[in-house]
Amino acid sequence: MALSRFNHGSEQLMHYPGSDSNNTRKLWHFNGGLHLPDNKSMSLASPAAKLPLPDKLVIPLQQHIGELPELSVKVGDHVLKGQLLAEAKDYVSASVHAPSSGTITAIGEHAVPHPSGLTGLCVSLETDGKDEWTTELPDSMADFKQYSASQLRERIRWAGIVGMGGATFPTGIKLNPGPGKKISTLIINAAECEPYISCDDALMQTHADDIINGIAITQYVLSAENSIIGIEDNKPDAIKAMREAINNSALQNIELVVIPTLYPSGGEKQLIRILTGQEVPSHGPPADIGYVCHNIATIFAIHQAVVESKPLISRMITVTGPGIRKPQNLFAPIGTLVSALIDFAGGYQGQVEELILGGPMMGFGLGSDRLPVNKGANCILVTQHDEEQVNSPPVACIRCGKCADVCPAQLLPQQLYWFARSKDLDKVQDYNLFDCIECGCCAHVCPSHIPLVQYYRFAKTEVWAREEDKRKADLARQRHEQREARLARIEAEKQERLRKKKEALEKKKSADAADTDGKDPKQAAIEAAMKRAAEKKQKLREEGKLPGNTENLTAAQKKQIDEAEKRRQDTSS
Repeated sequence: MALSRFNHGSEQLMHYPGSDSNNTRKLWHFNGGLHLPDNKSMSLASPAAKLPLPDKLVIPLQQHIGELPELSVKVGDHVLKGQLLAEAKDYVSASVHAPSSGTITAIGEHAVPHPSGLTGLCVSLETDGKDEWTTELPDSMADFKQYSASQLRERIRWAGIVGMGGATFPTGIKLNPGPGKKISTLIINAAECEPYISCDDALMQTHADDIINGIAITQYVLSAENSIIGIEDNKPDAIKAMREAINNSALQNIELVVIPTLYPSGGEKQLIRILTGQEVPSHGPPADIGYVCHNIATIFAIHQAVVESKPLISRMITVTGPGIRKPQNLFAPIGTLVSALIDFAGGYQGQVEELILGGPMMGFGLGSDRLPVNKGANCILVTQHDEEQVNSPPVACIRCGKCADVCPAQLLPQQLYWFARSKDLDKVQDYNLFDCIECGCCAHVCPSHIPLVQYYRFAKTEVWAREEDKRKADLARQRHEQREARLARIEAEKQERLRKKKEALEKKKSADAADTDGKDPKQAAIEAAMKRAAEKKQKLREEGKLPGNTENLTAAQKKQIDEAEKRRQDTSS
């Protein structure tokens, strides 16, 4: 397989096919990269189709980066298409809606498409075949310029839209760069650089006008000065459809830029480099330098939410590979089982080797086809076992440096590998581990067949786990410190009360001592006590609680007193 390395900082002038010389634009190159067989024609040979409504849908609640949304339904509920199933309560979260009408048959753990192979909380929906929309959808905002940016962001948040290029970051947040950040250019990622995947290509061919309208909405929300669509030159039909849509629209300051086919030109930072010559800072978002990048499918979902009042409940998915009889692109509801997609595409053929979600470079293997597709699922790839192919086991690194040559992020993959392998998490971060986009170029060219990306993913997971443990430890320490401070405050308040009580007692003793006028302290204390007793008795007499003399007593009271006095005398004698 031919390799191509782009020298960092070099540039070339690219001429658009079929355009005049005034539409040329200077392009830049990112470091490294690979020329790979695209294998896209097999899924584009047939027109994109709509998958018939499945009998069962399994909708994962975790289809995005962030917190789980809060369930709004229960088992036994009948729901309508577009109805809210789970609502995002946290800022970094995304709502989930019913892809069709039917009955909720289960809510619980179910196998989900994830590299870990673990389960996730899912809502199982038995469809009723009516595909009936809810009547509670919001009004259309087709005339979007009559609304504020915050209102449009709230509509996009309601729709549960996330990045559909694979990152699944909530789009409403990405459309809010924050105070002080001026967005000069909206970058539309239509490169779709990974082999086999062609769902964005098919989407542009079939919904170009809606995509252009989605770009207009997004540009308005961001107050961006212009928009650039970056698309690889191996998509002639999509390029033609998008050009026609641009010419038919009233959108100003938009450019369609055709770029050379090179993997991974669809990486966010790499595409920005190609189109603008700017480098996105390490550990920083493109918004820091005035750019925001969105995938074509995300832009289409924004159009549907704003103009058609539809939440994100379906997407275009490529079903392809040598192990599929009829590779094609299918528009399918979220929650469709992989098996239903494969069955509609003619089923398996030959000796199937692996079932992959995504492309051959950045995708991951699935243990079963009974898993549901989610908002980030762009491709189901089925490979065949090749008896002539020799899968050599990994051997020791020979330090050839090929991995560094092809790394588009200009990292040192060999050093990252050593530190990840030895679990030196501080060093692996010193070498900018989190700038790795996991494109797989390094592993692809490694003559030692070392699964480098797996080591990087492991290291990232370990770092995240350590950071989470540190966060929990810091929280526990803060709680302990707050408890100690509270106990110290209570003790201080107690000691203050005791001090004041002691001072009052000392003051009283001083006053009593002043009344003794040089007498014996013991005798003075007795006289003081007798004085207080007399004062108390007098007060009781004044209040009528104690008779002042026996003259006012009744005969019965006098008799009782006499009898009591006699008993006292008898007892004394």
